[in-house]
Amino acid sequence: MRFLSEIESPSDLRELKVDDLQEVADEVRQFILETCSRIGGHTGASLGAVELAVAMHYAFDTPSDRLVWDVGHQAYAHKILTGRRDQMSSIKQYGGLSPFLKRDESPFDTFGAGHASTSLSAALGMAVARDKKGEDFHVCALIGDSSLAGGMAMEALNQAGHLKTRLIVILNDNDMSIAPAVGAITRYLNRIKEAQSYHHLKEEIGDTLDAVPGVGHSLRKAAKSFKDAIAAAVLPGALVNELGFRYIGYVDGHNVPMMVRALEEAKKVDDGPVIVHALTKKGKGYPSPEDNYYAWHATGPFDINTGKAIKSSKTSPPTYTKVFGETLCALMDKDERIVALTAAMPDGTGVDSVLEKFPERSFDVGIAEQHAVTFCAGMATEGLKPVAAIYSTFLQRGFDQVIHDVCLQDLDVTFAMDRAGIAGPDGPTHHGLLDIAYLRGYPNITLMAPKDENELRHMLYTAVEHPHPTALRYPRGSGVGVEMSGEPELLEIGKAEMLREGGDIVLLALGSMVHPALEAADELEKEGIDTGVINARFIKPLDTELIIALAQSSRVIFTIEEAYLAGGFGSAVIEVLESNGIQDSVKVVRMGIPDRIITHGDAKLLRAKYGLDADGIFSRVSETLEELEERKVGKKRRKMVG
Repeated sequence: MRFLSEIESPSDLRELKVDDLQEVADEVRQFILETCSRIGGHTGASLGAVELAVAMHYAFDTPSDRLVWDVGHQAYAHKILTGRRDQMSSIKQYGGLSPFLKRDESPFDTFGAGHASTSLSAALGMAVARDKKGEDFHVCALIGDSSLAGGMAMEALNQAGHLKTRLIVILNDNDMSIAPAVGAITRYLNRIKEAQSYHHLKEEIGDTLDAVPGVGHSLRKAAKSFKDAIAAAVLPGALVNELGFRYIGYVDGHNVPMMVRALEEAKKVDDGPVIVHALTKKGKGYPSPEDNYYAWHATGPFDINTGKAIKSSKTSPPTYTKVFGETLCALMDKDERIVALTAAMPDGTGVDSVLEKFPERSFDVGIAEQHAVTFCAGMATEGLKPVAAIYSTFLQRGFDQVIHDVCLQDLDVTFAMDRAGIAGPDGPTHHGLLDIAYLRGYPNITLMAPKDENELRHMLYTAVEHPHPTALRYPRGSGVGVEMSGEPELLEIGKAEMLREGGDIVLLALGSMVHPALEAADELEKEGIDTGVINARFIKPLDTELIIALAQSSRVIFTIEEAYLAGGFGSAVIEVLESNGIQDSVKVVRMGIPDRIITHGDAKLLRAKYGLDADGIFSRVSETLEELEERKVGKKRRKMVG
C-alpha cells in the first residue's frame, strides 16, 4: 500500500495530488476485499462507493464540512479513510466497529444511519442550523437511487428546493438497492442519462453564441428562455431544476479526478441546493459481486481468488426465511386471492422465489414501507389477501399506516416480520425488538410467534385464513431442525400449547425462546426442580383462560421473550392477571431484553449475555427459587423473634 498505509485521516489524503487519488481508491478497494474475505461484511455496496468516499474526503474539509451517508452499507471506504483502518477486522463483531454510521464512534460520522432515505432530511437540518447560527461550512449528503424513491427523501427534496438552502447532494446511481432498483424514479434517472446529449448540445450552442464578437453575451442571454423552454419540454433533468436544484452530471462515479472536479463545481453554488449525479456499479472491481448482487450485498468469509463462500461443513436446517417463502408459494398455488409484497428485500425475506413463480401476484415496491402497508390495505379492500414480508425493524417505518390504514379498518392484511428479535452483527438499527410493543396495543390485530420452522408454516396459513389484521414474528437464521409435517394446519386463535407438564414452576415461552426453555427444563429436572413449559404461540389474543389457571396453580411463572420487556409479552401477561384481580396470586418473573440499546455482535453471544439461552433460563429460575427460599427462611426467623 503505497498511499493507504500513510493515511490516518482525510487531512493526510488531502496532502496528495489529484492524480494519485485513483491509486488510493484501488488500494482501499483491495483492503476492503481482503478484510471482507476474512470476516464477511457489506462487500458489494462498499466496493461500489470507494471512489465516491475518496473524492468526498478530498474535496471537502471533513469533519468541519459535514458528510451525511445514507444507510451506511457503502461506508467501509469512509471508515478506512477516517482513522479506523486498523479496526476494520472487528467490524460487525461484538465490541468492534459498527457496520453502519455511528456518531459516538467517530466525529466523521455526522449522523447515524441504518435505515434508508434519511440522509437528505438530516443534511438539510444541518444546513439550516448552519445558516441560523451564521456559520460557514459545506453539507454534503450521499444517497442511492433506490433510497431517493423513499418517502422521506422526496419530502426532503421538496423542502430543500423550497428553502433554497445551500446543500450538496450526491446521487449514487447504480440501478440497485440490495436488489435491482424498481419504480418510476429509476426510469426517470435512466432518461436523464439518455438525455445528456442535450446538455452537451446546449453548452456547445452557448459557447458558439459567446464567441460572436461584440454581441455574443447578449445573444446567449436572449437565447436562455428559448433553451429553458426546450429543456422543460424534452429534458427529464428539468424536473430536478423545477424542484429548485442545480444539476451536475452525469459523472463517472469511479473516476476520482472527475468526481473531485464535479464536487468543486458544486461547492461554488451558493444560492441553493445542487445534485451531483454519479454513476457507479455495485461491487465495482470484483467480478463476483458485480454479477451476483443478492449474495454479495452482505457476505460471510470467502476465497478472495475464486469468490466462493467459505462454508462450514456442518449441515444446517433450512432458514425461517426459506421456509416462509416456500410455504407462501404453496399457499398461493391454492388460493389466487393471495398476493405477496416486499419493500426492496426480496432475497432477505424469501419473496424472491415468489416473485419468480408468481410475477403477476407479487410486488417489490422499493424502499417504501409506508406505501407498502397502505398499498396492501387498498388491495385488501377489494378482496385480495396481501402478505407483506418486511423485517420487523423496517415495519416500524410504516407504524402509522399499520394502525390507521389496516387495523382501524380491520382489513385482511398479513405482516410477516422476519429478523424479529436479536438480528446479530447488523446491530441496533436492525434488531427486531420493538414489534410486540408497537403492535399489541391496537385493537383488531392478531400477533403470534412460532416456536420453530414447522410451526411457522401453520402460523402463515392461519394468518392468511384469518380475515383480520395479523402479524407473525420470527427470527433470522436457521430453524431448530424439527421434522416438517404434511400440509399446514389451522391453529386455534389465542390458544397456547402445553409442551411439558410440571410442578409449580412454569416457563411461559414465546417463539424463539420455546426450545431454550425446554432445554432449561431438562436441566432443572436433574436438580429436582419439576418445571412446566408452555409455547405461548399468541401474544394477542393471549390464552387468558390458561394464564388464570396457571396463576392459581403455580408458585412462579417465568415469561420469556426475545424482545424488549417494556410493553412486551410479559407485560401483557401481568395485565391479564391484574384485570382479573389475581396479580398477587403468583410471582411473575419477566425475562427479555432490558431497556437499553443492544449493540451488534453474534446473535448467540448476545442472547447469552441477556440470559436468553438455556443456561440463562436455568440460572434465572435457580436464582429466583433461592431468593424465595431465603425470604421464606428470613420471614420465619422474624416471626420467631417477634
